[in-house]
Amino acid sequence: MNFKSEVEAANSLHADYKKLLEEIGKKIYGQDEIIKKVLISIFSNGHCLLIGVPGLAKTLLVNTIAQVLDLKYQRIQFTPDLMPSDIIGTEILNNERRFNFIKGPLFANILLADEINRTPPKTQSALLEAMQEKMVTVNGKNYEIEKPFFVLATQNPIEQEGTYPLPEAQLDRFMFSIYLDYPKLEDEISIVENTTCGKEIALNKIISGEKISYYQKLIQKVPINRNVLEYAVNLAAKSRPNTEFSHPMANEYINWGAGPRASQYLVIGAKAHALLSGKYSPDIEDVKEVAVSILRHRIMKNYKAEAEGISVEDIITELLK
Repeated sequence: MNFKSEVEAANSLHADYKKLLEEIGKKIYGQDEIIKKVLISIFSNGHCLLIGVPGLAKTLLVNTIAQVLDLKYQRIQFTPDLMPSDIIGTEILNNERRFNFIKGPLFANILLADEINRTPPKTQSALLEAMQEKMVTVNGKNYEIEKPFFVLATQNPIEQEGTYPLPEAQLDRFMFSIYLDYPKLEDEISIVENTTCGKEIALNKIISGEKISYYQKLIQKVPINRNVLEYAVNLAAKSRPNTEFSHPMANEYINWGAGPRASQYLVIGAKAHALLSGKYSPDIEDVKEVAVSILRHRIMKNYKAEAEGISVEDIITELLK
């Protein structure tokens, strides 16, 4: 990328973000905050877990984002009989009696892991290893996944029969856990009006993989004031019960809190949020904007919180005060 300065590059990212919102908005209505968080996770080189009941356009959202980014896209529908080799790939014997590795759908830039909690832990682990290492190992050989690489996973929270919930240690690999709610009435009217008239909507490619990789490195370089950095780290530390920095609510209602990876994501997420908002450095408000989605799946509440009807979001709200 030929930018004269990092300020010019930051302005370009902000302009590209507005173009992305406009293009995605041709198909997705009333979900600007959700779209912003998914794009923050992409520009932060993180992965995203989308949780919502059926029919909220989780799959359509990911499909639409993939269409406007000039990247290789694959979708895997997770089922109880899916094997690790079905997503990673497998070795086959060729005519010369040598094994050739045939790559699976995992080898993409954007991977939609649809209903990730429908597949057994062995297959989940194969995906989560690739998310962390950006490579897979087959018969002792390493195969790198082309960068940029993002996993956007979806999960249905209401049907638990026949599912394999992700363990907390594996959930920690996701930067964001995003809850999708029912649309507002006026948004739902727009959705129904535009999807029942037979109108074809063509989307334009906005950003290439090379540019995304450049923006990821740019976000890493964004300066951050010491007080904002300390606020992000203290926020994660306050969620850990029975430690020096514990919040009283953490001691009362949390079994275990967020680890250092949460602190890292709070800082990088705040940097990305600032740049997408047209600023050149994050402040405490940027940390607060990304905090709930970063901490939500990293805090495990105890039985007392369950009994008193206190949600993880209630606890995070108190930590943010």
